[in-house]
Order: sequence, then C-alpha cells, then structure tokens
Amino acid sequence: MRMRSNFVYAALIAMAALPGPAFAQGANSAAVTENAAGNQSQDASPSQRLNTLFSQLKHEGNAEKAKAISETIRLQWRDSGSPTVNLLMLQADKAVADNKDMVAFDYLDEVIQLDPHYVEGWNQRATLNFKLGNFKKSMSDINRVLALEPRHFGAIAGMATILTNYGRDELAMEAWQRFLDIYPAERRAQKALGDIADKLAGSRT
Repeated sequence: MRMRSNFVYAALIAMAALPGPAFAQGANSAAVTENAAGNQSQDASPSQRLNTLFSQLKHEGNAEKAKAISETIRLQWRDSGSPTVNLLMLQADKAVADNKDMVAFDYLDEVIQLDPHYVEGWNQRATLNFKLGNFKKSMSDINRVLALEPRHFGAIAGMATILTNYGRDELAMEAWQRFLDIYPAERRAQKALGDIADKLAGSRT
C-alpha cells in the first residue's frame, strides 16, 4: 500500500528505538540525557526517571527541547538492563542495516523470548513488520508495546500511520490526539492531526 506523505516515513523512524550510532556518540548522548533529565536524582528508579521525563515532555512547549527529552526517553527504553538483550538488539540493528531482515527477526524473537516485558523488543519488531508490509503483525506488536508502556509515543505514531493506510481516519485522528497528549510539541504530529481533521471536515460538507 502506497505511503501518503513524508510524515509516514518520519513515523516509521519514530516507531524504532534510537539506531546503533546514537549509542556510539558517547559524550554527546550523555550530554543530551543530562540536559533533558535536569535535576533528577541519581538514586531514582528507572520508572521514576521516566515519570519525570514524561512530565517534562508534556509541559515543554519548545520543539527542540522537547525533542531532546524524547530522545532521552528513547535511550531509557532502549536499555534493557541486560547485557545479553542489549547485544542482541545491536545485532538486530546491524542485520536491518545490512538488509538481512529475516536475521533481524531471529534476533528480535530471541529478545522477546528472553525478556517479554522489554518494550523495545516488541517495538523494534513492530517497525520491522511495518517495513515489510506486515501491517497486521505490526499492529499486534504495537498493541503489546502499549500494554507494557501506554505512553510509548513512537508506537502510537506507528499505530496512527497504519490506521491512515487502512483509511481509518477517525481512529488515526484519535491516535494522533493520544500522541499529542503525551508529546504536545511534536510538530509533525500536529500537522498529521490537522491534515486528518481537515480531510474529515471536508468529507462531511
């Protein structure tokens, strides 16, 4: 099914965890994390840190500052806490980069088996299924992501994109509204919501 706009591609990127090179940036990634996280206590649990970051994201009106916060959230989602799972995720990234999609599926399936509560295993597989046009499988994986982390704005963007491709504009609009309730400064999401609202308004006149 043909993609309808450049935003569809952007939404695919949003669905994915940050790619491997972002983890290789070292000091730069650490600086983004420190600036976005603000004065969070080093003793806070991962869930407490995420709660603080989501509160900052919801109340940040500056698009660039909000993007830095969103990237920090993605970095926290990406870290499984398991060296084995993190390594498998990097191997999956490399397989995707090398266009070895079936190999990437094997790695991601292993990640999910090892840690079925790890959000990014499901999210990465959802992205790969979308890439291959397996929209129903992608949506199934997205639903698992959102069951584990209802605030996963990347997965919500993927859901909205799939719904748009199926012509389910009203549901897609609801998904974008849900996205913007979590991440209100995201301009592409604002545009996507506005485009769908205009389309629906036009169809009713």
